Amino acid sequence: MNTDFTIRIARLSDASKLKDLFQNTVLTINKRDYSKAEVEDWASCGDNLSNIEEMIKTHYFIVAVNQQSQIVGFSSITPQGYLHSMFVHKDFQDKGIATMLLEEIERYAISNGIMRIASEVSLTARPFFEKRGYIVEKEQKRKANQLSLINFWMAKELTK
Repeated sequence: MNTDFTIRIARLSDASKLKDLFQNTVLTINKRDYSKAEVEDWASCGDNLSNIEEMIKTHYFIVAVNQQSQIVGFSSITPQGYLHSMFVHKDFQDKGIATMLLEEIERYAISNGIMRIASEVSLTARPFFEKRGYIVEKEQKRKANQLSLINFWMAKELTK
């Protein structure tokens, strides 16, 4: 069990930090799988803070924080089982944070009767999700802001 990080429910006051984390992660981590134009377009999807605030209100939205209370990752799932987001700060990759977040999302889903999680997963994140039992159902091109990017519709059946 990783004790360097804890998980808590996101607060509306976290929105600007979540925006920055999302945009910085996409611009730095996802550029290994997408062009500069693609990551810039994708990152621009986070420009509107009210979209993030709305997700905090309507999703099960969690953040991982380090011992200094810095947000180092976040994830959210809808009541219907759509995993909307999973991002880990560029400086905190490969520390088990995404695994911790996903385990909590899956625990929440099962406890709320959600027995299938589906998500649209980037080229970058696909290996992570495959290792955790998610199956690619289809490859697709999805519009970010102006550009269409390749991603994967992936899903996992949960068991109690």
